[in-house]
Amino acid sequence: MIRTALAATAALFTVSALPAAAQEMRPVPADGTLLEVSAEGVSTRVPDVALIQAGVITQAPTAAVAMAQNSKRMAAVLAALRGAGIAERDLQTASISLSPQYRYENNQPPILTGYQASNQVTVRFRDVAQSGTILDTLVKQGANNISGPNLTVDKPEAALDEARTNAIAKARARATLYANAAGLKVDRILTISESGAMPAPVPVMAFRADKAMAQASTEVVAGEQQLSVTVSVRFLLK
Repeated sequence: MIRTALAATAALFTVSALPAAAQEMRPVPADGTLLEVSAEGVSTRVPDVALIQAGVITQAPTAAVAMAQNSKRMAAVLAALRGAGIAERDLQTASISLSPQYRYENNQPPILTGYQASNQVTVRFRDVAQSGTILDTLVKQGANNISGPNLTVDKPEAALDEARTNAIAKARARATLYANAAGLKVDRILTISESGAMPAPVPVMAFRADKAMAQASTEVVAGEQQLSVTVSVRFLLK
């Protein structure tokens, strides 16, 4: 993705201070030409972390019974996760809710039929290949509301630095191309600014578990994830 703006300067050009991500600009000489290039740099990694939400939804005639049943089944789910080797730092309660359930009929007031309790926990799997097997175990232990996994890179810094280097190289090559086409040369870089330097988790699946699903073996395939950084670079051409 390249966005380019080319403008000849007839007078001194002063730019206000930019964020720390950018270099400080100096006035552009009167005989200089300003070129701004935006370029996206990318790198790829195999995701090494899977984020999954797993939980239990229960329904009962009263709120107390719905919560009690939910608590019992959720305890079994958490025990299964700990038994599978998931560390406490990789378990976090995502949401707990209790809501009334109604039946609606034509031209009649809603009728309270019971209560629904939900408890969700976010699980970080550091062995992506094993996450499918653990999901199957969770279903057997009573988890009936599972979403994910979202696959991501645990420590993306090195990959993002590769993307930054790639982005600057693309910007410089494009600046050289424009300079040559205009009969000029790249004198120096005036500013560099960055955006979009975070890898987005890759959603793989989302489902509500039931007994039929518990009979199947779930496989999670990591594949590759693209990490990208976008830079805007201002060059001085002469």
